[in-house]
Amino acid sequence: MQSKKIGLKEAMSIGIGGMVGGGIFAVLGLAVVLGKGGTPIAFLIAGLIALITSYSYVKLSLAFPDRGGTVKFINQGFGRGVFSGGINNLLWISYIIMLSLYASAFGSYAPNLLKLTSSKVLDYHIYLTAVIVLASVINYYSIKVVGEIEAYVVVIKLVILVSFVFIGAYGLLGNPNVEQLAIKNWAPPLKLITAGMVIFVAYEGFELIANAAPDIENPGVNIPKAYFYSVIFVVALYFVIAVITVGSLPFNEIETARDYVLAEAAKPMLGQVGFVIITVAALLSTFSAINASLYGGSRVNYEIAEDDESPHELTSKLWNQPIGLLITAVLTLIVANSLKLESISIAGSVGFLVIFSVVNFVGFKLSDKINSSKIIPLLGFLLCVIATLVLIIQQYHSNKTGVLVAIGIIMFCFVIEYVYKRSEKNKNK
Repeated sequence: MQSKKIGLKEAMSIGIGGMVGGGIFAVLGLAVVLGKGGTPIAFLIAGLIALITSYSYVKLSLAFPDRGGTVKFINQGFGRGVFSGGINNLLWISYIIMLSLYASAFGSYAPNLLKLTSSKVLDYHIYLTAVIVLASVINYYSIKVVGEIEAYVVVIKLVILVSFVFIGAYGLLGNPNVEQLAIKNWAPPLKLITAGMVIFVAYEGFELIANAAPDIENPGVNIPKAYFYSVIFVVALYFVIAVITVGSLPFNEIETARDYVLAEAAKPMLGQVGFVIITVAALLSTFSAINASLYGGSRVNYEIAEDDESPHELTSKLWNQPIGLLITAVLTLIVANSLKLESISIAGSVGFLVIFSVVNFVGFKLSDKINSSKIIPLLGFLLCVIATLVLIIQQYHSNKTGVLVAIGIIMFCFVIEYVYKRSEKNKNK
């Protein structure tokens, strides 16, 4: 039976839904703390890198349409060796980092609606653990339900965020905090770039379009439009949200409410009602993002094992789902309960910047084969590498844990791949 084809609207909703997941709710406060009045520019810097990278994804998706998406692109560029296996392992671990980020955001917003104990820290851990467990149960129950939840929530969260933009823009009139957006209140250039890179995780979701590429109708027209339109829309949305947030609240209030700042930014216009509405939107968004990313993470794990880049046992099923689903959920619980939000964000951003630099390099390397420009993928590669180095160097002194976790994860991914390939080689002798 032929699978139903996906139109442009559905393909765009995959990209927009992947980007406007829990990321903006989780990292907005952190971005303002780093970028100050220049936070909207930080979002533009990160968005520009995402847009340039999406060009490589367009060309690779047209040339190699495959549900393995990024995994398949990397294998096309480098074959199935230790390097490609290490990068693909990093993609899987980066999904776990993203899941931890979403769960952390859920744990930060939820106690504002319902306190379970007298300790905010304890409530945070209870909520983030509960949402991972609940999403895992739903994934085991039915993948169809996961898709239906995502389809409804994408619409709800976009309606709420776009409403926030219009009401917030009106609310800026006469607000004295608008002066915070002046250039004199911007962080220094390197700090602005760092702010953009720390929040880069808020853009990574466009790569999910690659997994749907084989099912997109009229791919020559709709695949480029799906990538470019969804990235440009989200860049514009994030830019305006950052402007409204910085222009609505004093920096000290943003610092205090950094983990749930979007809800706090709704207060000047709509009072407590606005705070509750944005909190509900954050909970819905982060929950749906966890739901979808758990499935995506388990698929990546399965694809890597299927390509013999990790033990073939990982293609086996447990309770009618790939065993990678349970492993992904358990590792997410450990990471989310162990690391602070900023460390999780840095590790996730470094992971995806490294992955995107490799995908851009594949686009450059295979430019003749995929009928693409050499300059744009090369520019994307260089920007991703520079951004990664700036992020690591700038954050090393202020958040050594996040940087060491990020570097440790990358090294672990390659070491584990080398050990696996070596053991397989010895086995086959």
